[in-house]
Amino acid sequence: MIEILRNRRSIRKYTKQPIEQEKLETLKEALLRSPSSKNINPWEFIFVDDAEILEELKDCKPHGATPLRSAPLAVVICADENKNDVWIEDCSIASILLQLTAQSLALGSCWIQIRNRQYSETVSSEKYIQNLLRIPEHFRVLSIVTIGYPEKNRAGKPFEELQFEKIRSNGFTVQD
Repeated sequence: MIEILRNRRSIRKYTKQPIEQEKLETLKEALLRSPSSKNINPWEFIFVDDAEILEELKDCKPHGATPLRSAPLAVVICADENKNDVWIEDCSIASILLQLTAQSLALGSCWIQIRNRQYSETVSSEKYIQNLLRIPEHFRVLSIVTIGYPEKNRAGKPFEELQFEKIRSNGFTVQD
């Protein structure tokens, strides 16, 4: 696991190479194995690989959805907010497990934040996606995770750049 974490970086440009069916099935399994509070599993996952829908999906945010321009796959992570009050946390866990699983399969990924983002001054990114993908209103959209083969590999963050000053022991003590 630590090697996956050491090597993972967000990928914003992908090749045209399709993702093999076996890898798609592994990604689906990882999502369905994602833990959730009280094992309620409020989440739902929409796998989008249709080029026309991906083209429309990339417009969900004015400036922040560039990975959707070349991604062969986008997974929309949403949940029934009526099933669990911690749907945000449950969907966040699923999103990162999807990214780590993609990394383990030599695939790149990028988290695109949707919740609390705007499509326009009057329409949220979430509402835009709900309308596009016919998602019921009580299903909230947290994120989109793009997945594909990286156009170029990015080196993991160097150990020397880790912010060890963010680690505290036995309480929060201000460090000089």
